Amino acid sequence: MRTQRQVVDYSLQKRAVLRDVYSGRVGTYEVCDASPYLKSAARFHGEPTDERCPICRRENLTHVHYIYGDELKQSAGQARTLAELPVLAMTLREFQVYVVEICAGCSWNHLVEQYLLGRDGLAAPEVQTGARRREARR
Repeated sequence: MRTQRQVVDYSLQKRAVLRDVYSGRVGTYEVCDASPYLKSAARFHGEPTDERCPICRRENLTHVHYIYGDELKQSAGQARTLAELPVLAMTLREFQVYVVEICAGCSWNHLVEQYLLGRDGLAAPEVQTGARRREARR
């Protein structure tokens, strides 16, 4: 998406959790604890992936996108489909997106990434270009 910025990737944290599970330091009951709301959001708003669940290895993971921001008011905290995000990004100034992966079979869930979307991301390159023009004139 054009306005995606300030991306935080949680893959290192995921690897550390999985290492603890595989070594037996953490039980699967501690990491397979998806709430009923998350399971429901995955069913109705989730995006299926080709990645297998790292715990049960039977089912593919589903990504759920949650949105938060001041402009969203009552809609903050809702799950949205991936197709809805570009429309919201052109409508709203700024909002945060959290991507959570979930396995419908064993209830594994983990935060995959978070990023910022919105129209404010379109203005940043123009500001930088203007600053470069001023420097070139000097």
